[in-house]
Amino acid sequence: MKKIDPLALIERARVGGYAVGGFNMHNVETTQALIRAAEQSNSPVFLQVGRAIVPHMGIEEAYRMTRYELNKSNAEAVIHLDHGTYDEVFDAIKMGFDSIMFDGSHLDFADNIEATKHIVTVAHSFGVPVEAELGRIPDAGSDIDWSDYYTSVEEAEEFVRKTGVDILAISAGVFHGITPERPLPLDIERVTLIRQATNIPLVLHGASGVPYDDLRAAIAAGVHKLNADTDLRHAFRRGIEQTFAQGDRQLEVAMDEGRRQMIEATIAKMTEYGCVGTAGVEAHSTAAAA
Repeated sequence: MKKIDPLALIERARVGGYAVGGFNMHNVETTQALIRAAEQSNSPVFLQVGRAIVPHMGIEEAYRMTRYELNKSNAEAVIHLDHGTYDEVFDAIKMGFDSIMFDGSHLDFADNIEATKHIVTVAHSFGVPVEAELGRIPDAGSDIDWSDYYTSVEEAEEFVRKTGVDILAISAGVFHGITPERPLPLDIERVTLIRQATNIPLVLHGASGVPYDDLRAAIAAGVHKLNADTDLRHAFRRGIEQTFAQGDRQLEVAMDEGRRQMIEATIAKMTEYGCVGTAGVEAHSTAAAA
């Protein structure tokens, strides 16, 4: 299996004016759905071991499952730890993850810098790029004061300068999950200013339910990785529920339909992000302003 450079995928997205999708797996069938979607649409993808699957099977088992499925494929994909804890990121580096995301957003600013800087030093010594998060992302439906959640432009500049992190996940109006009502527009001006201040690619978590025009504006402003899970998980669930609504069926039949619908939903996301057909395509510097 050819080793894929995660940062090369992001840089190619920057040059090409699109975003690469980061999607979470939950079992074998959802892992296969993401890989098959990448194959069928010729799209690069981040296969993310996230906070739901870790308690379910543990990081090592989730990694082995994902690597096994990916090794059978020609998809241009990397295996990425999503929202890793301080201890988990070191385990992931030892296991062979292609990239890791340390979530120190629950720490105060100084402690987040200190922890992230150490993780970057260790990860880079193994050739593993690091995504970090600054600002907080609320759960859908929360009654919040956005001033307590938005990523500060000034703090973002200091954080990146002091930690050396490779890509930065920011809070600019996204939620984890899907809001019960139409979400607020993304703060695109904030995205633009953070990109200018940090000069590194940005990530938006919680892209499920975000209107297409907002996604395209965020990409134009400097976001080149978009994470989504809820929409895809709902597609898998819908396939299972529709199968059982027809009467008793084998679980495998239901999961097969869930996988099929998740493949369709994933390709739809990749189409929105603009990355369909870009796997293995060399970047052209003439598009660098995109």
